[in-house]
Amino acid sequence: MSTVHQPRLVVNADDFGRSQSINEAVIRAHRDGILTSASLMVNEPACDQAVALARQNPRLGVGLHLSLVCGQSALPPSAIPGLVNAKGDFARDPVKTGMRYFFKPSLLPQLQAEIHAQFDRFRATGLPLDHLNGHLHLHLHPTVFGILVKESASLGWNRFRLTRDPFWLNLSLARGRLVYRAANALIFSALSASALPALRNRNTRHTHRVFGALQDGAMNEDYLLRLLKRLPPGDSELYSHPSLDEFGHELEALISPRVISQVRDSKIQLIRYQDL
Repeated sequence: MSTVHQPRLVVNADDFGRSQSINEAVIRAHRDGILTSASLMVNEPACDQAVALARQNPRLGVGLHLSLVCGQSALPPSAIPGLVNAKGDFARDPVKTGMRYFFKPSLLPQLQAEIHAQFDRFRATGLPLDHLNGHLHLHLHPTVFGILVKESASLGWNRFRLTRDPFWLNLSLARGRLVYRAANALIFSALSASALPALRNRNTRHTHRVFGALQDGAMNEDYLLRLLKRLPPGDSELYSHPSLDEFGHELEALISPRVISQVRDSKIQLIRYQDL
């Protein structure tokens, strides 16, 4: 984590590898816009295409988007029957899933095995691991985070999304869904505060703050322009979900000429996690 006073920004896309639409949007946002990194879902149908595209674009930092809810597993259902259904699908309710992971210690060995399997799949791509985060931020779940820290040496990660979206600044940048935004700010703040001592103990790199966590698909050009004008000094991450269809507005924001100009005018340095 840098102590520089100049504002530096990681611009990340989650769900890389989930679909061709997302993959193509990620590469366009990287080539024609401000996107600097993407988080790979190693179990999803378009993962191979995403890896091939990443190899063609070596300046794109690629991390692991650990998936333990709302997605497919790396291991067969017979190996992790407490985590997935017969088709290998994780449960789709993140709250109920998180409660099960916390209150059922019998699931711990299965979670450990699945986490290792996803790291193994990422390692098999041959891509350098730029960062680690989780689908729906489940990497901060106390049980999951405990596994990641305990086995960090064998897993091999040292750059981590610490999901802290400053609530009071967000209030001035966006409108609507106040209860949702306040609740998520409280949850992420508590989880990040709990994780921070362990990250410091192992000298893990992370940004000071993560913007976009309270937007949830509502990251548009207007929000981004307001954010860039008020981006605090030091290291931040903006995470997004660009696609050619459902979240086309996020792609348009990332390649907007006004946004690109604002980055330049605000003297913001665009970086990847590996540059922290």
